[in-house]
Amino acid sequence: MRNPLQEQLLKAGLVKKGKVAQVVRDQNKQRQGKAKPPADAAPGVDVAALQAERAARDRALAAERNAEARAAEVRAQLRQLIEHHRVKHAGELAYRFSDGNAIKTLWIDAALRPQLAAGQLLIARLDENYVLVPRAAADKIRERDPAAIVLDHKATTAAPEAGSDDEYYARFEVPDDLVW
Repeated sequence: MRNPLQEQLLKAGLVKKGKVAQVVRDQNKQRQGKAKPPADAAPGVDVAALQAERAARDRALAAERNAEARAAEVRAQLRQLIEHHRVKHAGELAYRFSDGNAIKTLWIDAALRPQLAAGQLLIARLDENYVLVPRAAADKIRERDPAAIVLDHKATTAAPEAGSDDEYYARFEVPDDLVW
């Protein structure tokens, strides 16, 4: 199918009918993606190398997009797990814990404090907030992102190192109701 400009040039006698047909065929090939490389390309340019480079760049971009999509999916799963399994906490007791270099406070009631100390409840980070989650849910959260669990008393009770001062301090009794 010719465009009006080609028709006008043909009627004016400026181009031949065979040349117009050849141009139409070339345009159709380009539209369908079956075009051969142009003959006027520089002789020093390796078309196969350019295509390989472009394919490698496309693969790298696709891998980056897939990694971002997987990270977003994991974040969504974490958010859903934490919101679904969160334990309501409100109370008059301040429970202080460390998050990195900062000491944070979570207000809880007297029934939740022994569960936290025993490791039945853990503290997880949800955006800028902290929530309590049961151990079963925390294990699922830890599989996806270990950094989301802020406080786990069972994980922090490691075996004492040899030669430490634990024998010396074992003589002193620490009260159970100590709040710092």
